[in-house]
Amino acid sequence: MSDLSLGVIMAIFGAGLATVMAGIGSIVGIGYPARAAAGVLSEDPRRFGSLFLLVVLPGTQGFYGFVAAFLIIGNIARVETMAQGMQLFFAALPIAFAGLFSGIYQGKVCAAGVGLVAKRAKEAMKGVIYAAMIETYAVLGLLITFFLNNSIQF
Repeated sequence: MSDLSLGVIMAIFGAGLATVMAGIGSIVGIGYPARAAAGVLSEDPRRFGSLFLLVVLPGTQGFYGFVAAFLIIGNIARVETMAQGMQLFFAALPIAFAGLFSGIYQGKVCAAGVGLVAKRAKEAMKGVIYAAMIETYAVLGLLITFFLNNSIQF
């Protein structure tokens, strides 16, 4: 296999890793508040609006992974060496790991927010604010991936 082929494979692997790991973070993360919200809604269906944001918020990490993969895929045609492919692979890692872990932990915080809404529906935004603090690190992971992707010399 040529140096070019290995470089392209590594870049594709990085794009896939960003999507899959951030997606797993979102899948697991959404599961926590969704289960808790279903319980609250069984008692009071009127709280759907207050709970919706808490349930969907951990899903953003999956979108960030997708955006990162899209950016990396846009550079694959420009890969000429194994080193460039490896750089694209490593550029994917910040959002891959930040998305995985922040999605899971954001889901746990959102589940606690669902508990808050169950007792005090008007306090929902306080739960969202706590979850948004974790979101910051997913955004930072995406930004680093973006900057690394754009710093590669082709």
